[in-house]
Amino acid sequence: MYENRKLGFMYVLPFVIGVALFKLFPFVMSFALSFTQYDLIEPPKYIGVENYREMFTTDKLFPKSLGVTLMFVALTVPLRLAAALFVAQILNFKLRGINFFRSAFYLPSILGGSIAVSILWRFIFSRNGLINQALIAMGFDPILWLADEQYSLWTIVLLNVWQFGSSMVIFLAALQNVPQSLYEAAAMDGAGKGTVFFRITVPLITPVIFFNLIMQTVHAFQEFNGPYMVTEGGPLHSTYLLSLYIYEQSFKLFNLGYGTALSWVLFALVAVLSAVAFYSSKYWVYYAGEKEGK
Repeated sequence: MYENRKLGFMYVLPFVIGVALFKLFPFVMSFALSFTQYDLIEPPKYIGVENYREMFTTDKLFPKSLGVTLMFVALTVPLRLAAALFVAQILNFKLRGINFFRSAFYLPSILGGSIAVSILWRFIFSRNGLINQALIAMGFDPILWLADEQYSLWTIVLLNVWQFGSSMVIFLAALQNVPQSLYEAAAMDGAGKGTVFFRITVPLITPVIFFNLIMQTVHAFQEFNGPYMVTEGGPLHSTYLLSLYIYEQSFKLFNLGYGTALSWVLFALVAVLSAVAFYSSKYWVYYAGEKEGK
């Protein structure tokens, strides 16, 4: 028995060491560095809460980037979940060649986060890009998607919404697990498709909706490649997400202490929103069998 337990510890030891070195240690060190002035050359100098005081009192870029980030998340997450659920509902039908379409709709999630696709997206929305060429062909004036702050954020939002494949696959698995007997009973009662969807389908997949909501929210707050490669945070900081601000403070201006303080504010924001979502879930997320267990 003791030998088996020892052997088990040996198997998990590489994982424990990896988590400690590459997850736990950087996590703790970043929190400590957020109270220092550190330029990656000189040793860190402890300055207390000066980084946080500057952030909330004198830094004019922080509230701007925070507002842009919140707007980006508020636009991206609902649209991405709605697109994923809509397409998953369509792909749930048993049609000829449906597996091809499922793979095709999932493909953007594999390619969407790459630098190459971000560059391609920049060309598509450029002044002479594909979108403006289509607008001109329909008789409309071209739009300066990347140079007008009224439209620039939408280019990044659409890039992220386009990558709904991972959520779609999870939604599709949930839809396939909804008992068909419920649909048959609803059809016998004369329920319409809208009623069936909102009264049967949606309540039964609320755990999956909640899971995708949390995962996509965290992902949206961490978005970097799109705004960095497509708009570079511009114009007029209209796409200047907190992730870009953290990167520039840490690795362009070599102000790593302030950059880690920004990252901890971002972490706190995500944690608070996640906590609110978990608290609210008891009012709208239905778990099968929960009433039987009470």
